[in-house]
Amino acid sequence: MAARIIPLALALSASLATIPANARPLVTNGSFEQPVVPDGTYQLFNTGDSFKGWTVIGDPGNVAIVSGDFSYCVPLPAKKGKQFLDLTGTSDTATGVQTSINTQPGATYRITFFVGNIVGSGNCGTTTTVNLLIDGVPAGSFTNRRGGDTLNWKKFSTEFTAQNATTTIAFVNGDPPDDTGDGLDAVSVRLVTAP
Repeated sequence: MAARIIPLALALSASLATIPANARPLVTNGSFEQPVVPDGTYQLFNTGDSFKGWTVIGDPGNVAIVSGDFSYCVPLPAKKGKQFLDLTGTSDTATGVQTSINTQPGATYRITFFVGNIVGSGNCGTTTTVNLLIDGVPAGSFTNRRGGDTLNWKKFSTEFTAQNATTTIAFVNGDPPDDTGDGLDAVSVRLVTAP
């Protein structure tokens, strides 16, 4: 029996070593699991602050990593993992986050992410809009109109062609100041076609 396990283990480790680069995630901390925030709370990061893989950008204000059982208007579960990013923070400004990834000039990449919408009384609004920028250039506005009795997630994806060996991806709150709760989670980028 041991004689069969060793070749199987060697074959498995060899196949893992040959996973193509386009199968590996390019975004660090894409589901905002770091830093770990105590369950049922959130942690604010102001414009100019950084946390693992991301820097806060945009108008003066803040974003928040939200964890676990936290509720505001409705329960706020993460799409992936235990945490997500709220682009409105407590400031409700055009604030966001950006990250840089290694890319091949001329290659096409697909970026996928989830936008979370909160519908409720007060300033929870009815829609959630996230603006995407690639290397500082607007690449689209993505609006989730789904309502419900909990934070409701909608998947979006779009493609871009890399211009440089490093590409900067940014997500900015696109909601008006009287609308709070702009969820972002499960951000990933994958190679579609090499140059």
